[in-house]
Amino acid sequence: MRILPKSGASIVKKLIEKGWVTESAIQVVFPDGVDSKKVNVVEELLKSQTVSQEQMAILFSELFQLEYEPLKDFRIDPKFYQSIPVELMYRYPFIPLEEKNGALTIVISNPIHVTALDELELTLRRSLNFKIGTKQSILDTLKKSEGSTQVLKKIEEDFKPQLIRETDDGEESLSIEKLSKDASPVIRLVDTMILTALQRRASDIHIEASDREVEVKYRIDGALYRAMDPLDIQYHAPLISRIKVMSELDIAEKRVPQDGRFKLRLDNKKVDFRVSILPSIFGEDVVIRILDKEYIASDINELRLERLGFNPGDLKRFRKAIIEPYGMVLVTGPTGSGKTTTLYAAITEIQSTEDKIITIEDPVEYQLKDVVQIPVNEKKGLTFARGLRSILRHDPDKVMVGEIRDSETAQIAIQSALTGHLVFTTVHANNTFDVIGRFTNMGIEPYNFVSSLNCILAQRLVRNVCNACAEEETISTHLMEDSGLTPDIIQAHRFRHGRGCPECNGTGFKGRKAITEFLDLSDPIREMILARRPASEIRKEAIKEGMTTLRQAGLEKVYRGETTLREINRVTFIE
Repeated sequence: MRILPKSGASIVKKLIEKGWVTESAIQVVFPDGVDSKKVNVVEELLKSQTVSQEQMAILFSELFQLEYEPLKDFRIDPKFYQSIPVELMYRYPFIPLEEKNGALTIVISNPIHVTALDELELTLRRSLNFKIGTKQSILDTLKKSEGSTQVLKKIEEDFKPQLIRETDDGEESLSIEKLSKDASPVIRLVDTMILTALQRRASDIHIEASDREVEVKYRIDGALYRAMDPLDIQYHAPLISRIKVMSELDIAEKRVPQDGRFKLRLDNKKVDFRVSILPSIFGEDVVIRILDKEYIASDINELRLERLGFNPGDLKRFRKAIIEPYGMVLVTGPTGSGKTTTLYAAITEIQSTEDKIITIEDPVEYQLKDVVQIPVNEKKGLTFARGLRSILRHDPDKVMVGEIRDSETAQIAIQSALTGHLVFTTVHANNTFDVIGRFTNMGIEPYNFVSSLNCILAQRLVRNVCNACAEEETISTHLMEDSGLTPDIIQAHRFRHGRGCPECNGTGFKGRKAITEFLDLSDPIREMILARRPASEIRKEAIKEGMTTLRQAGLEKVYRGETTLREINRVTFIE
């Protein structure tokens, strides 16, 4: 099928007729007039966000009389991977839909590139029929399809990880680990494992040994999933050795825990990894924490507190606390509960050119513009306490301390809050009231602690029900009793769960949102802390003043159909 090219001017004219763009908007994008010979009109319109990809695809379908294909929940037939090179699908890009009578129907995003489509037809050696889709939907389908494993295997040859090492003087030097046919199978295994984890947006890779096999699992959205079929136990020792070499750890030592780190450069992107190795009865177990800064920070400038899942009451109170001129904003929760994301969202909201903001973290997870960020380096003697002292001599207005781990850091942070600085920090505790005990155990005087605090925010992350496959759920009597609910409550609400689909990789969940517990330091609460009253009494007073507990916040999300009862039972105590 031969597609006749349309001029850039005719495309612009049609967009104006449809009312999708105005003439003034076109003049802004093309001040010298629309000239297809000088600029790629379609690319310029999309780049400037004058029109959306979907609008352009619908327009193309009308102009070229081709069917629009949204590709929702579509998966490529595995048979196409045997006859069509995967890198070819990415290069153009296109999706093979079906083959009938020797003609292949494919989805493309830009039918104007006639030469490229002629080349594709020659390369595939068959006649082509076309449908129109957005470029993003085509790329998303390629990533989600069953062929994702084949994609990685094919691209692996050109997509070589580069191991970045730090020299003694702190400068980075590169040593490229060549991936070729002669490379060790173990090197290829580790690299493929990491590439797949990055593609699936995993936060951790777990390698666990048993008596006969090695399990590899990924933590995605806070839950563990098997990454591949179990490996034979013979691969365990070389696999661990390879990870130790990458992390510059002692290969010979197998009886004590070891912690290390390494960096990889992947397709011009730098990713940090933290490695923890523990000896177990069947050998050493490994957990690799992935810190993909560019992915995390890809939309950090648009990150706002309302996008994190706070309930309206807590959001309003927290926003009030972060605009105070000085004091301490304390966020608490276990590892992986989104504390750092919350602090960065808070800093992003209050950031201005008039204020100097300095952070000290281990590691620096997000990279923010116009913020001075310092990574902790304990090997070189740069601890939280030492770094914080130096920061205070650097004339900051607002300070973020990644985590309070010891009494020295706690003392300096509190003094900073008392002497005119706004301090954002985190501490590991189960809820807002356990924080008080943590600081008391560090030897902090309750008076200083209470005087410095603006608020305490406890949070957890719960998985969202996948909207693509969500359906109504009937709550069993057993689950109702386990959740501490009554039949009246069950009948008064509609519950949802995900049945599993390609969009959520069959898990029924997609993405996570926070549930929060906000403790406002009112005068009665401050007096009770100073009087060293039991946490249970302080909790009753806070609830009386209107505090929403973590459990209540979780149940509200369940009643709105955003998550499931089992999910909040997993992360909160039943009251």
